[in-house]
Amino acid sequence: METEQPLAARRRIPEGSDTGVPHRVPERIGAVLTVLTERPVSLYAAAVLRIGYGFLYLVFLLREFPHRDEIWGPGSPWTPGLARQLFDQTGWASILTLSDNRVYFEACYALALITSLLFLLGWRTRAVSVLFAVVVASFHARAIFMTDGGDNLILLMAMYLVLTACGRRWSLDARRIRLRASDGRAARTPTSRRAAPLRESRRTLTAVLHNCGMFVIAAQVCFLYGSAGLYKVQGGSWGNGTALHYVLNLDLFRPWPELSLMADEHDALIAVACYLTVLLQVAFPFVLFGRLKYPVLTMLLGMHVGIAVLMGLPLFSGAMIIADAVFLPDRFYRAAGRLWRRTGRGTDGGTARLSARGEPALVPSQLTPSSR
Repeated sequence: METEQPLAARRRIPEGSDTGVPHRVPERIGAVLTVLTERPVSLYAAAVLRIGYGFLYLVFLLREFPHRDEIWGPGSPWTPGLARQLFDQTGWASILTLSDNRVYFEACYALALITSLLFLLGWRTRAVSVLFAVVVASFHARAIFMTDGGDNLILLMAMYLVLTACGRRWSLDARRIRLRASDGRAARTPTSRRAAPLRESRRTLTAVLHNCGMFVIAAQVCFLYGSAGLYKVQGGSWGNGTALHYVLNLDLFRPWPELSLMADEHDALIAVACYLTVLLQVAFPFVLFGRLKYPVLTMLLGMHVGIAVLMGLPLFSGAMIIADAVFLPDRFYRAAGRLWRRTGRGTDGGTARLSARGEPALVPSQLTPSSR
């Protein structure tokens, strides 16, 4: 009987090729490192985070504009002197405590409004992102006991977004680069041999920092959901399905008492909502690598909308909804952008201009050196 040929021979693998599984692992690791060091990932998600948190903090400052003196100003019950005493213990700092002058405070508030708007629009994002983080940290530290806690997550995200290339998409920076490329000014810029390695190093550093920043943001959201779910599991009220009943009857979290009482009348739905909340939060970190994450994100969206309406915490809910956007892939945002432009073309009958890569001309090339 003829001896059976080896599996490698039957598959006609070329001579000299390596089929060992242990050798494939370094290759995959090398491929991952190549992606992390050469190409920023999730640029659209980073742009959504920039737009979302810039808009949310701008609305927050505008909403509190009539109460700015009582919360952050010289007339606050938490005086600048008390804030400085707390800074000696915690190590925090704030530009608002550098002077007790009211004119200086009003100038800082105007600076915060302008910075939030520029960060939202993506103008000179590399520098404005740092200024936005300083503004958020200063206002948070100045009145750490005066807000509802929703700005805690905004503070973390503002610091993480400094590392990211959040201005590469849907920003004034991207529009400026596109217009410069269309005018041919980028092609006329002389480049020396010494500048090429420096530009390549800058591109690699930008990609590494961006990818690390996006990974930290995703890890922060996973940790937040996971820890919140595990903490709820330890409580008896969440185990027997009555936690939301007590929440709906707290005067501090009842912006519309009639609506809270109407929701509290359905005991079975309240119990199901309790169990579903715990299940979603605990399972969230484990469903991110499959299609199950889309229904989970949809249910979390509904949960945060309910928290905003029933508990009167729109800042916290908005911050969480925006943070969840980091888990949506770029193809989702490109499809949403095409749908938006198609809807706009329905009114004027125009056509969208496409680049050589098949992407809309509004979006610059991902590897084009540009400001964030």
